Amino acid sequence: MEPATPVRTRVRLVDVAELAGVTKSVASRVLNGDTTINVRPSTKQRILDAARTLNYAPHAGAKALAGARTKALALLIPDLMNAVYARIARGAYQRAREHGYVVLLAEDTVDSNAQSDYTDLVGAGRVEGLLIASARQGHPLLDSGQLNTIPHVFVNRSVPGSGRSLTVDLQGASQIAFDYLRGLGHERMAHISGPGVLMPAQEREKGFVAAASAAGYPAPFVVREIFDEAGGFRAAQQIIGARPDVTAVYAGTFSQSVGALKALRRSGVDVPGDVSVLSYDDLPLAEYLDPSLTTMSLPLLELGQLAVDALVAQLQGTPPRDIVLPERPIILERESTAKAPGTA
Repeated sequence: MEPATPVRTRVRLVDVAELAGVTKSVASRVLNGDTTINVRPSTKQRILDAARTLNYAPHAGAKALAGARTKALALLIPDLMNAVYARIARGAYQRAREHGYVVLLAEDTVDSNAQSDYTDLVGAGRVEGLLIASARQGHPLLDSGQLNTIPHVFVNRSVPGSGRSLTVDLQGASQIAFDYLRGLGHERMAHISGPGVLMPAQEREKGFVAAASAAGYPAPFVVREIFDEAGGFRAAQQIIGARPDVTAVYAGTFSQSVGALKALRRSGVDVPGDVSVLSYDDLPLAEYLDPSLTTMSLPLLELGQLAVDALVAQLQGTPPRDIVLPERPIILERESTAKAPGTA
């Protein structure tokens, strides 16, 4: 019996990258002639030598795709579990279908392999434009120079100087929150903010503090925590310990509000009898909490839709521009807020 003919396995890009000792993203950009990549000549030569040694050739289907319109957009979000971005994504999906596009969803993670996959997606031309709802400092996509070669929009993020940021008026929203609590007679307020490096947290905090200052009220007690239930729980505990005189808490996310409600209840603080809680952002779950949560309803679906409109306009040759949604948040009053203690 004749020996079986060995099956030839097609050489992959990752094989070239491993032989050259670089990431798949770097290998892809060098082999595709990306002039924006900053690598040493010796590294570039090592990649080219590895490709020749392995007889590497791009897949025929990939080359065909590179020469055709993909009709695909990519949406980069910071957290798949965050309901805010789920609604932005839904709006983007809906509007993209109307324009004849599909939307690929990617989570901004610190995992280096995931980051490499995402930059490869861009570098290989598999998407026509980017919707970037995450502007985390140090993200390789933001620092790589690749954004200079592809239409993109920053969604719910303001990137100074980009000329393509699409945002809600976050400071204006916090002004509305302050005015609402002031109308209930609250003077001593606290704000659960987010990580200081994140623009939305900075803007909400700035707006709330500025509103109090303009009204001649005491500066709100600000606690910066992560945007989840545990962060809200810890922040409320800190508020209770450091400022027991606070009668109203404005939380920067719905998740933080849920954590704050538990911390207040566990500490024997009555909501809203002792402390009122107002949440930035709304979810259907708010109606079914105990007490039901007073929230701010935001135009998040519209934000996703308008982001796609702005990106498609770029693809059609319209110069990019910064856009602030004109819609103002609406207070949905429920059981977690009431008049300040001692107020008639």
